Amino acid sequence: MTSCWSTLPFIFLSSCMVAASPPGCKIRITDRGLEMLKFETQKFVEEELSNITMPEMKGKEGRFQYTITDVKIMELNLTHAELQFVPGVGLLFDVQNSSITLSLQRQILYWLFYDTGNINASAEGVNINTVLNLIRDEDGRLKINNMTCDAKISKMRAKFSGTLGRVYQFMARFLTTGMRFLLNQKICPALDHAALVHVNAMLETIPVRTEVDEYIGIDYSLTTDPVVTARSLDMNFRGMFFELTDQNDTLINQAAEPIIREYDRMVYFALSEFFFDSGMFSYYKAGIFQTDIIHEKMPKDLEMLLKTTYFGTIMMLNPALIDAPISLQITVNSPPKCSVKTSGATVVMTAVVKVMVLPQGRSPVQLSSMTMVQTDRFKIFSNQSALESLALIPLQAPLKTMLQMSVVPVINKWTKRGVGIPLPDGLDLIEEPHAALWRRPSGSLELFQKYENVNCFNIISVGRKT
Repeated sequence: MTSCWSTLPFIFLSSCMVAASPPGCKIRITDRGLEMLKFETQKFVEEELSNITMPEMKGKEGRFQYTITDVKIMELNLTHAELQFVPGVGLLFDVQNSSITLSLQRQILYWLFYDTGNINASAEGVNINTVLNLIRDEDGRLKINNMTCDAKISKMRAKFSGTLGRVYQFMARFLTTGMRFLLNQKICPALDHAALVHVNAMLETIPVRTEVDEYIGIDYSLTTDPVVTARSLDMNFRGMFFELTDQNDTLINQAAEPIIREYDRMVYFALSEFFFDSGMFSYYKAGIFQTDIIHEKMPKDLEMLLKTTYFGTIMMLNPALIDAPISLQITVNSPPKCSVKTSGATVVMTAVVKVMVLPQGRSPVQLSSMTMVQTDRFKIFSNQSALESLALIPLQAPLKTMLQMSVVPVINKWTKRGVGIPLPDGLDLIEEPHAALWRRPSGSLELFQKYENVNCFNIISVGRKT
């Protein structure tokens, strides 16, 4: 029992360390970005309020008996709407001094007279105040945790149509009082259901783990609740790639957290070195960073240089091999590492190169094995002897070129496809001129090939699919 209790602090500490892992990707929406979101929010609210259904109203006033049916909201004029950040909470959508136009059918019985017709009503001084609390759910998705709502209608007017319309105007007072009360009771429940049911259902369709290609996937889950200030909403995403065949063996995030200091644009998108390193690590585990330079891929001048360099080795092995073709087997032997700076980005990689001679009808014969290191400087040394490393000096320039012409295209082959942006079902990206460099026909972003410029960009419009 004692040993079990003694392990609990370590389990708790380990879980805290995992939770404290810095994000690989951060998105900031500023108050300027809310200006665009305000119109979309306003349309959504108008659509939800227009679907409000009112119950049938029956009553008696003196000798008048009335029935009100088919109450429909014809128009919403939310002219004074604001969308703002609420620090530490989420978003505030505030509507002031707006109006709602309604249409309803009347049935009135007075003594033996029975009359039907239409009533046009308008609610004026409509004020709606809603606050959405945003959190991260257990799967790492954005979620509306709860909503507070307060709705008030200052006054309501009604106009009767028909031959006896003016006669019934005295009934407007008690009819509008009842309708204003009912409408007040309907607004907040409608918005509450829209936010907690409809919007959350849409947010649940956002993929948090998705395949990039047949080798790797990406984890888009939020690592913390959104951080809301008076000027922005920051969302921290894991931004981690993983190999599909072994999704639990991932790179440990030891990179610095991406930092966004600006507020001028609508949206900022920041990536840490971990974002790129985890992608390289996953592709490395998948075993795709290897290639053979053989036959027509081998430049003639490089083949001649290799034969000259290893002439003595070939003669000692078998003079008959002197006319056999030469090949290079290049294998990246450790995950490439990225270094991202304001001046640009560099990729550090090491590769093992085997020089092989290919006698016809026989197994390949290895002439040498060397290691190439590409950092800010290119280095090459023999895996067999220090003396041979000196003999490799003439090969540095052509092998550096060969590395750039062989391994880098292998990396680009898989990374140039870009990474799909996680969007809810029914939403798509609309390409704009300033985003054209980033959006591919498939709707993904070229995050690897152009990551030296990925520190920030203007928002890409989001619209519903038709």
